[in-house]
Amino acid sequence: MLHFDTDYMEGAHPEVMRRLMETNLEQTSGYGSDDYTCHARELIRQACGQPEAGVYFLVGGTQTNATVIDGLLARHEGVLGAETAHINVHEAGAIEASGHKVLTLPQHEGKLCAEEVEAYIADFYRDATYEHMVAPGMVYISHPTEYGTLYSLSELEALSRVCRKANIPLYMDGARLGYGLAAPGTDVTLQDIARLCDVFYIGGTKVGALFGEAVVAPHAERLPHFFPLIKQHGALLAKGRLLGIQFETLFTDGIYLEMGKHAVRLAQKLKQGFVQKGYKLHMDSPTNQQFVCLPNADIDRLSAHATFELWGPRGEEETVVRFVTSWATREADVDALIDLL
Repeated sequence: MLHFDTDYMEGAHPEVMRRLMETNLEQTSGYGSDDYTCHARELIRQACGQPEAGVYFLVGGTQTNATVIDGLLARHEGVLGAETAHINVHEAGAIEASGHKVLTLPQHEGKLCAEEVEAYIADFYRDATYEHMVAPGMVYISHPTEYGTLYSLSELEALSRVCRKANIPLYMDGARLGYGLAAPGTDVTLQDIARLCDVFYIGGTKVGALFGEAVVAPHAERLPHFFPLIKQHGALLAKGRLLGIQFETLFTDGIYLEMGKHAVRLAQKLKQGFVQKGYKLHMDSPTNQQFVCLPNADIDRLSAHATFELWGPRGEEETVVRFVTSWATREADVDALIDLL
């Protein structure tokens, strides 16, 4: 059986596993105060070009989003995001459970439009009764988006300008950031993200780690008292060095970016296979997620040989399907799937 469900089906990059085993019986202090985690923070600061950044390691993506958003918002504020935003559609109300509302705007290939964000904020404060409503306290984006699409540098700069004019933080969910940074044609670098976003996270769970996400606040004062908040959210790992060692490894010798390149190259090969055989793309994604409109008969036939996800309810005749490659996807498996089409 071929597997293209998602990018966290495998364990971890072999070098991550080697380093975890190599250090397994060492005794270190807990909660991220060990030397490995301190070194991982420095490596990430160097990669971002932000020597004073606050860097925090959490376990999973939903947990990270809920903790960061809770840390950035006042009690009466909500978070602006696209209607397709992960926090709105695939996190089971985790943000609302922390007492904050997700305020949705139209999506454009999974992305927010800066002009619409600016208009929403302006219209909110033009309403004489705005103090009775949930205030837009921050903006959430993901890069890549739920559809595998990417913000251009100009789009990211425009969103950053709107947020800074409104004095609200811009937060980027980077669960698949490694694949976004490696996409052909992208003009957004990690340094650009650190310059334009107030807080973002570098995904590890979906990009070669057993688990873990690295939250980066280029200006650490944006997340005051974040350490106890992490603990309040049950997100503080006692054996913190398990996170530190993983990110130390991923940010040594270019492993993080190389993994991204591998997955993206195979995803683009798979996309071309679908196109050449006459299938219609639902979205033209430059990253490791590919969305294809498949006749239901083809879905049923392929399901005997491969696993993948239906992206939404099954249609009457055809359905949007998602295929995902990862850092560990084998080229032979991509070739085999193309042969099945």
